[in-house]
Amino acid sequence: MNLSLRSLGGDLLVVPQFTLAADTSTGARAGFSKAAAPDIAQELYSQFVTEAVSTLGKNKVEQGMFGADMQVALTNDGPVTFLLQSKAA
Repeated sequence: MNLSLRSLGGDLLVVPQFTLAADTSTGARAGFSKAAAPDIAQELYSQFVTEAVSTLGKNKVEQGMFGADMQVALTNDGPVTFLLQSKAA
């Protein structure tokens, strides 16, 4: 846990997930009013991928398609899972 992805030579899969911005605190339906507008969100996503490629290398970064209906499966293999939260600029 004290080593970075870069120092381990690991790979990164970046998947845009609009629904992570869901507010489920009230009502029966999730609200998405706190999510960035699609054009802003796509630009932020692209900037993140560009930075990841710059840091790790093109052959170490794969990405999902912004706005696409993707099916992603995940198997956590380790002692911990981290929740990463960020605030829009």
